[in-house]
Amino acid sequence: MPGSFYSQKSVFLEKIYKMEILQTAHSYLAYVVLAFLFLAVANAITGLMSNRMFTLEKDFRISLFTLILSHIQLVLGLILFFVSSNGFSAIKTLGMGGLNSAARLLAVEHPFINIVAIVLITIGWSRHKRFMEAKRKFKAIGIFYGLGLVLILSRIPWNQWFN
Repeated sequence: MPGSFYSQKSVFLEKIYKMEILQTAHSYLAYVVLAFLFLAVANAITGLMSNRMFTLEKDFRISLFTLILSHIQLVLGLILFFVSSNGFSAIKTLGMGGLNSAARLLAVEHPFINIVAIVLITIGWSRHKRFMEAKRKFKAIGIFYGLGLVLILSRIPWNQWFN
């Protein structure tokens, strides 16, 4: 039976290692998503202000790539929410009243607000496709991607980012 203890320990360590990889991917992808969100919002604002044509080569691709990256980040975040001790299991273990402000940020506020932000980004993408005029396309992307960006920035666990 000594082999079973070591195999259980090995499985446990393997799960922890996979969780760390997932957490690291989620953390580093956040920088990329934020950079593309800033780029997409700035591109929409400059396109709106300069009455530029909405092009497939630049404007469409920046907005689409931002949408795709934000959805990948959401999927990684949802997986982490359900497998991490900071997400659903923290709520299950401590209850909503037992969470301190840092735990509440990770278990409740961060996931909820970021889901709302990605819904807004998706709405901006869907609305821009309905319009033919470049000005209206840029406006839809600028407003909805911008609101998504503000929400995401408001719920980033900043103390974990800089430690």
